Amino acid sequence: MRIELVILSSLMLANCRQDMHDQPKYKPLAESSFFTDGRASRPIPLNTIARDALNEVDVFHTGSVNGTFATVIPIPVDMALLERGQERFDIFCSPCHSRLGDGNGAVAQRGFRTPQNLTSDRVRREPPGYIFQVISNGFGGMPDHRDQIPVRDRWAIVAYLRALELSRHATLDDVPPETRSELGAQQ
Repeated sequence: MRIELVILSSLMLANCRQDMHDQPKYKPLAESSFFTDGRASRPIPLNTIARDALNEVDVFHTGSVNGTFATVIPIPVDMALLERGQERFDIFCSPCHSRLGDGNGAVAQRGFRTPQNLTSDRVRREPPGYIFQVISNGFGGMPDHRDQIPVRDRWAIVAYLRALELSRHATLDDVPPETRSELGAQQ
């Protein structure tokens, strides 16, 4: 009796099985009687914008031209871009590199590895495309920020970093003569 019960229950359970392959679905490019055009795969709606990886290979998206780092920032640099770059730098870069870019940010002060001094001669000699790619792809202990910082904002950070480098290495001779008197009054 016991064996018969086991056989009967296993036969009943076998008939109740429904795997994923039994679900109603359409395979890609299959025919469909549901849609009037007969296609199961729906066409992409007009004006659709990709939200994931774009296959952009221009200097704006890669920071390089034919495998060589861009030597100029590929967007117009104005005060609005520099202010945006400062804002983004303060958010994403200053915790490690400090607001001065000297590498003495909060991360280094808490005993972690000291980041690169962004106003050093070595970094100043690097082309803007190199800095853009470091922000995008990371370098050494620095993680990539491609997913956190939009492309235009990465260029804004590069522009602000160049302004920060200039300000950290400026001399009185770099100040226009008509504004030098203002510097003396502020000190």
